Amino acid sequence: MKVDSKSDLYRRLPSVDELLHDTQLSQLIAQEGKVAVTNAVRTVINRSREQIARGEFDEQTLSDLATEVVEELQQSLKHSLRTIINATGVILHTNLGRAPLAPAALDHIQNTAGGYSNLEFDIESGARGKRDVHVDHLFAKLLNAHVGTPAPGSPSPQVSTIVVNNNAAAVLLALNTLADGAEVIVSRGELVEIGGSFRIPEIMAKSQAILREVGTTNRTAIGDYESAINEKTKLLLRVHRSNFEITGFTDRPRLDELVSLSRRRNIPLVEDLGSGSLFDLRTVCVNGEPTVFDSLHAGVDVVTYSGDKLLGGPQAGILSGRADLVAKMRANSLFRALRVDKLTYAALEATLLAYVKHDHDSIPVLRMMRLSKDAITARAHEIAKKIRSPKIAVDLIDGESVIGGGAAPSAVLPTCLLAITSVDFSADELAERLRKSDPPITSRVQEDRVLLDLRTVFPAQDGFILDAFAKF
Repeated sequence: MKVDSKSDLYRRLPSVDELLHDTQLSQLIAQEGKVAVTNAVRTVINRSREQIARGEFDEQTLSDLATEVVEELQQSLKHSLRTIINATGVILHTNLGRAPLAPAALDHIQNTAGGYSNLEFDIESGARGKRDVHVDHLFAKLLNAHVGTPAPGSPSPQVSTIVVNNNAAAVLLALNTLADGAEVIVSRGELVEIGGSFRIPEIMAKSQAILREVGTTNRTAIGDYESAINEKTKLLLRVHRSNFEITGFTDRPRLDELVSLSRRRNIPLVEDLGSGSLFDLRTVCVNGEPTVFDSLHAGVDVVTYSGDKLLGGPQAGILSGRADLVAKMRANSLFRALRVDKLTYAALEATLLAYVKHDHDSIPVLRMMRLSKDAITARAHEIAKKIRSPKIAVDLIDGESVIGGGAAPSAVLPTCLLAITSVDFSADELAERLRKSDPPITSRVQEDRVLLDLRTVFPAQDGFILDAFAKF
């Protein structure tokens, strides 16, 4: 019988209990539980009532309610956090989770997080231990050979390291520990804002340190720092302009000048490096990005940097430097509030071991930076040959990848791009369809073409790209 009145549709709409007894849902209840299925049934029935009111419900929809419940339940039980194929060519893509972890890091997370671990337990003594020992010795192995020359009469400094949840927290902890209620001198040209509204002046205010600006936006001299020092000065802060560049009529003190002033006036120098590389980017033709080694060798007292950027590990804020200053930060009650968990330590320990072994290609971020244009071109050519849809045109063009994540903002890496056009869809529509594929594929749109950069696509994901285009 044809049903066309709203009252008839409301009357024929089953109750929750009636729909739960549908044979199609019996197995679903056994698999997912009655509570989850009941919630899905209620959602579908409520949505059906709204559709009836709008005149969007008919006899066919009525017969498909059980199928709708199955689809609703599958959708509601999906993970919100999903794997995405990054074909943008941005290696450290903040929106896509920055650095992918190395396989060894994933294995170590699984082994230590799937049961109990010695996170804060000293196996030798049977007593309580400290969680940061699991990575401090690895940082020491990597960094101690690069510390600066000690001042005359001073003992050779040893580098110690602690880890908090991100670099903003690292800067906050350093400022609060070393300059609570005191002045911190920083150049106006370094009062930066990076993604997520992280602003140096605001972090400084939260730390209870007092900002003392010197110089101008484009020019600051070492004399500006020296003139600003007074009895309230407790810290000199240098901030790496990691996500932008100032060019033209510019000047800033060399790092060795700041180190010399710091030692002469006995005021610690902290450098916020942001990305914090332990890898010499000059080997991949990226210049001007300082490493943690460079800063420590120059004599900086404490360096703060991220774990999930150029280091290629998990999200973390890392503070490396003079053992006595790091010990003060470790004793600060704020350190406990900002500390990281066993998952972070496991991932970071495995990542650092790769550096110790000089196994740089096992770290995805470093491997992507080291990929040659020829290697990327070969893969792109293979994919282009296999895309056979008559509705899709594929060209290979020269292009540029970027590091991203606020690192080396002007640096580019030569690459080969798959340039895609469609007779049925605009470039924006094509990019949207790729995003809605499973797994989603992110791309760039430029000059009415969709551009795919395989530098940031894992080779094992090439098949998913072909599958997505096969459905066009």
